[in-house]
Amino acid sequence: MRVLLIGANGYLGRFVADRLLADPAVQLTALGRGDDADVRFDLASGSPGALTRFLDAVHPGVVINCAGATRGGARELTRHNTVAVATVCEALRRSGCGARLVQIGCGAEYGPSQPGSSTAEDAVPRPGGPYGVSKLAATELVLGSGLDAVVLRVFSPAGPGTPAGSPLGRLAEAMRRAMQSGDGELKLGGLGVQRDFVDVRDVARAVHAASLSAAQGVINIGSGRAVRLRDAAAVLARVAGYGGALHELDGPPGPLRAAIGHPRSESDHAAPTAYPYPDGCGSWQQADVRTARDRLGWRPRINLEESLADIWMEAACRI
Repeated sequence: MRVLLIGANGYLGRFVADRLLADPAVQLTALGRGDDADVRFDLASGSPGALTRFLDAVHPGVVINCAGATRGGARELTRHNTVAVATVCEALRRSGCGARLVQIGCGAEYGPSQPGSSTAEDAVPRPGGPYGVSKLAATELVLGSGLDAVVLRVFSPAGPGTPAGSPLGRLAEAMRRAMQSGDGELKLGGLGVQRDFVDVRDVARAVHAASLSAAQGVINIGSGRAVRLRDAAAVLARVAGYGGALHELDGPPGPLRAAIGHPRSESDHAAPTAYPYPDGCGSWQQADVRTARDRLGWRPRINLEESLADIWMEAACRI
């Protein structure tokens, strides 16, 4: 099976590439903006015609799109998350390869949900920020393209390689600094947020399964369990061997980068976020993952403690 992987050097893409390379039946080609990609191509600025010519030459059976941006203004997010996907869809429509498309979406497309609830794929998406809006627009492009396509809505990925700017990444960095300086207490804020964390290696398994399946439409990929960031901090402290006290600061969460110990810069004061939660998902998010079980035969295998241990191992190497 010939697979074209877009965004192989990204957080999710690296693990998807590893998973596919472990399958002897897969012939993998990586397309991206970096020098180490098999083919250099920028989806945000490249033309559908140029991508079509490449698709016709390689003739993949599956195209997996892990590319995208999680940070930036609305214009940048739209360019990398929406326009780029429009390019992929148009190129596939023009190409004679007939490839199946596996698009990586995100839980932020749903927006805030009722505490205690599980969000299923038939929920009406109401993204609460520009990132979720840009990803939802991409999903709608894929679903309306007429292609053989599936969108995996990944909730909150965790585990090795977790970006330092993510909530768990910032949490680990705050704890690393506290241990390095010998602080006997760690003051954190905004830890009441609850998210559905799923290990990035489990996400890669889901992408692999989706590429082999005939499933179409939207499929949630998560653990099926919301975890309070406060509880994740306690597990991380235990994994790290941090014996100090964890104190939660009062007040609204604000931007999570300030909420979990990252000092505000002047630019933070000059341009505060317009959204109380940076991902636009409110205080609670939990995936209903029954569709992934039923249509992909997929279940998460790696628990949050193992994911946090891997996050800490990388953070500890910076001490």
